[in-house]
Amino acid sequence: MTQVAEAATHPTRAELVAGLVAPMVNPPRSPILRSPADDGLAYSDVFFPAMDGVTIEGWFIPADSDRLIIANHPIWANRYGFPGHLEPYGNAWKASGNNLEVNFMPDYKHLHDAGYNILAYDLRNFGGSGSGSGGVIGNGIREYRDVVGSLRYARSRPDLREMKIGLLSRCCGMNATMVGLSKHPEEFRDVRAIVAPQPISLSAFYRTILGHMGMAAALPEVADALRRATSMELKDMDMPPYAAAVTVPTLLLQVRNDTLTTPDDVQAIFDAMPTGQKELLWIEGTSRRFDGYNYLPGNPEPMIDWFGRFIR
Repeated sequence: MTQVAEAATHPTRAELVAGLVAPMVNPPRSPILRSPADDGLAYSDVFFPAMDGVTIEGWFIPADSDRLIIANHPIWANRYGFPGHLEPYGNAWKASGNNLEVNFMPDYKHLHDAGYNILAYDLRNFGGSGSGSGGVIGNGIREYRDVVGSLRYARSRPDLREMKIGLLSRCCGMNATMVGLSKHPEEFRDVRAIVAPQPISLSAFYRTILGHMGMAAALPEVADALRRATSMELKDMDMPPYAAAVTVPTLLLQVRNDTLTTPDDVQAIFDAMPTGQKELLWIEGTSRRFDGYNYLPGNPEPMIDWFGRFIR
């Protein structure tokens, strides 16, 4: 009985590896708990096809201008943010201190007050959007089709097709943006600026987590488990090669002491971007990754200034 109890409380190495891979492959959908109306913004529900036909759902927040910001979100989240303060959604992030709410509504309020129309949408397999790619998350490798779909949707609407466009691409959403730029640069011809909180290479994420667990040597096992679950290679989910296609003026933001990755990864992404108009803003005073997602809602000036410089 003692051996059975010990086995139940001490997972095997294989079980630990599986537990790391599963949440990043097919995470549960979190609910949309807020809407722009909570901040007094009029909006309409919209839907449109991704590049491969997956139905993408979102909000359109109108403004009296010829400028449009298209916004997406990190893994596990949706267009509203992430209810990490509630169980079970925040449980996986408790050990890193990231079991807190992420609320993007202030982002939309700040942008609207600055005169921007806003299209905010859920990536495939999140929020209200359809399932796609077999329900498997690709860290941007497959989600780029949603980014392209959002741009095509804007061009399909008579009231939006002549808009000057900026992208607020967060985490996986920025990964997807970079992959889209590398595969279909012509689709981004109208994009004048990007603001990108915390893009991330998946190998940097896993290398950091395994280091915390004292299992640094298990990275090949994680890569193998990921390959079996997704039919994709871990190395193909690293972002610097895709960043080499970013010719659009881009502002990156990153928690410098983020316990879920390393500053070297974001620095490598930044360095790989050929655009001469780029900045990297390090967020100090915290080690919680999710504080980086909440940074612009509480400190909108860098975002408003960047978009204002290039979307004219």
